[in-house]
Amino acid sequence: MTGTVDGRDALVGRPSFLADHGLTVPRALAEAVDRAEGDGATPVLVGWDGRARGVLVVADAVKESSAEAVRRLRGLGLTPVLLTGDNERAARAVAAAVGIDEVRAGVLPAEKVAFVADLQERGRRVAMVGDGVNDAAALARADLGIAMGTGTDVAREASDLTIVSGDLRVAADAVRLARRTLSTIRGNLFWAFGYNVAALPLAAAALLNPMLAGAAMALSSVFVVTNSLRLRRFR
Repeated sequence: MTGTVDGRDALVGRPSFLADHGLTVPRALAEAVDRAEGDGATPVLVGWDGRARGVLVVADAVKESSAEAVRRLRGLGLTPVLLTGDNERAARAVAAAVGIDEVRAGVLPAEKVAFVADLQERGRRVAMVGDGVNDAAALARADLGIAMGTGTDVAREASDLTIVSGDLRVAADAVRLARRTLSTIRGNLFWAFGYNVAALPLAAAALLNPMLAGAAMALSSVFVVTNSLRLRRFR
């Protein structure tokens, strides 16, 4: 960010952002940045009048449920990837805590979109989970965008699905429910088409009593509805 405070132009951002604007970073602040990254946190520099003046250190607290959520996603045959704008060491620390092997750190919003697009071009189906403004474009580009209900409005608007509780484990449940629903739809279509394929020739040959045909049609509808209602028992 850039802005004017008390008549002075101030900048807030990563070290490379300040460097691009010609601000120098004193040795003491550079060491503070290095310590923060070593601790798995993200340092943000603040500067004005030609040099950096302070370091703000922020860090994401890993939820207790996150590691279990990653395990559930792996159990569904999915490959989790941590895609973040944070620095490499902070990203690696979080990835190690939750059990993710592949990490892409220091990426900008446009680079997140490019990463998703590259996977799609290689024939992958991509689900993107995010909660911030920086995730919105990638959420919209992914085959399935999942936003956290505790995140920003723009992320929720760009996604296909919102996890209201903010619990990442629900993402795995959503995938399981979607797969179960598709399986039910295929089963319903199979029996519906099977009935018609078997009954139409018999009816055309006048070998099927209209009463029996009507009863079979009713039973077919009952089967489809009953089969679909089994989804209510999903846990």
